[in-house]
Amino acid sequence: MEESCVHKSVRWLKGLAEGATGSSEFEVLTLAGLEIVEARESFIRCHFIVPLRLADENGNWQVGAMATVIDDVGAAAIYTLGGNIKLSVDFNISFYSTAKIQEKMEIEAKVVGDRGKLTSVQVEVRRKDNGEVIALAKQWMASTNLTASPGMSKSKL
Repeated sequence: MEESCVHKSVRWLKGLAEGATGSSEFEVLTLAGLEIVEARESFIRCHFIVPLRLADENGNWQVGAMATVIDDVGAAAIYTLGGNIKLSVDFNISFYSTAKIQEKMEIEAKVVGDRGKLTSVQVEVRRKDNGEVIALAKQWMASTNLTASPGMSKSKL
C-alpha cells in the first residue's frame, strides 16, 4: 500500500528535525523538539518549546530560527497536497511579539492557494497558553517537479 502524502509530509518534517540525511545542521538545531500534533491535507499544526540554544542576547527566540521553523512547517503543509517539494519564491513574516525561552508555541500552517506550480501557505506562530500571535507568515512556493525522500532538505535540491 502506498504511503499517503500526509504521512510522507510528516515523515519528511520529522526527518529534518532528527537530522536525517539531507538535513542542514541549522535545520536540525532549529527544529529539534518540534512535535507534530495534527496533520491533514493542506494543514499541519505543531507544538514547540523554545529551547535555550535558540535564544538571542535578550532571551527571546531568534527571529532567524523562527523563520526556519515557519519555512519548513509551511513547506510540509504544501507537501501534504501532492508530495512535491516546492521552493520559496516569496516569503514575508510580520512579527507582533517576542517569544521567550521555554515558552510553548503552537505553529499552524495552512495552504490558502494552489495554482498548480505555485502554492501559497499561511503560517501562524502563537503562544500555546493564551493564543497570542507572535508571528504571521505568508509564503508562495514554486514546484521543483522533484519528489522528496525522507530527510531530504529543500536546501539540497
